[in-house]
Amino acid sequence: MNATTRIVFMGTPDFATPSLRALVEQSAANGWEVVAVVTQPDRRAGRGKKLIASPVKQMALDYGLPVLQPERLRKRPDAVEELRALAADLFVVAAYGLILPADVLEIPQFGCINVHASLLPAYRGASPIAAALLDGLDETGVTIMLMDEGMDTGPVLHQVAQPIRADDTTATLSARLAEQGAAALVETLPRWLRGEIAPIDQDELPGEPSVCRLIKKRDGLIDWTRSAAYIERMTRAYAPWPSAFTRWQGQNFKILRATAIEGLAQPGAVVMKDQGVAVGTGKGLLLLKQVQPAGKRAMDIRSFLNGAPDFVGGTLGGAGEGI
Repeated sequence: MNATTRIVFMGTPDFATPSLRALVEQSAANGWEVVAVVTQPDRRAGRGKKLIASPVKQMALDYGLPVLQPERLRKRPDAVEELRALAADLFVVAAYGLILPADVLEIPQFGCINVHASLLPAYRGASPIAAALLDGLDETGVTIMLMDEGMDTGPVLHQVAQPIRADDTTATLSARLAEQGAAALVETLPRWLRGEIAPIDQDELPGEPSVCRLIKKRDGLIDWTRSAAYIERMTRAYAPWPSAFTRWQGQNFKILRATAIEGLAQPGAVVMKDQGVAVGTGKGLLLLKQVQPAGKRAMDIRSFLNGAPDFVGGTLGGAGEGI
């Protein structure tokens, strides 16, 4: 191992920032040097469509680190050469957003280490946290893995489990997994660099491989023929984006918090029960707690009813559903 291990960090969203922070703050103690940060290009967002830097870029600039923002890496020899010129010993990747091609993976002598938010081989792909919530799991975790050309198929260096709470959303679970992933990363790296870890092929790990795709806005559209339990999980899995939503009076209507209860009503029918306002589903009722009508702020269901007395007795969704 070199006296100083040169590290390039690659990441984009909030999930990646604890890992970058841990690498920088523990560099001196471990003989590391973060020589550059690679992140997605600035994107336009908000009503003004202003260019917004990623959370990782903002943190990198705060630390005074060089930032690279290639639009893509595949078939871009100039971008690959820029990475090669950094003479890094190790790449660390956390929710970067681009698949690394072979000519990038082969650059660092100690490989490319990825922080992935699931217990692989389960939930390979872009949305493992939301997928675990949608499936109603009571446990997920973080995997520190050595990357190969596949989608999260490389050998595993370390795994740590994380309980899923009954009220967890993608936002709350992501925050815990991000911190857990950062801790697992800095625990694993010294042993990996000293040659003390034998990578474990995913075929040798328990569980069946599964893949989760990138979430699209339409995924949040509620199908009221699904069970109330599943729709309740949607409200948590798709928080904060794209939210679980339906149609009411021809406009999108978000359901931000809800509970599945026993009962019977036609799918999409809004009824009043002893517990409060509920919606019929394919199995059980969905008791509404917090909603957000189009163009309005989020509000509890009682506040919403004050301005919408005709809501109860109506039907959500139906023909002509859209985004």
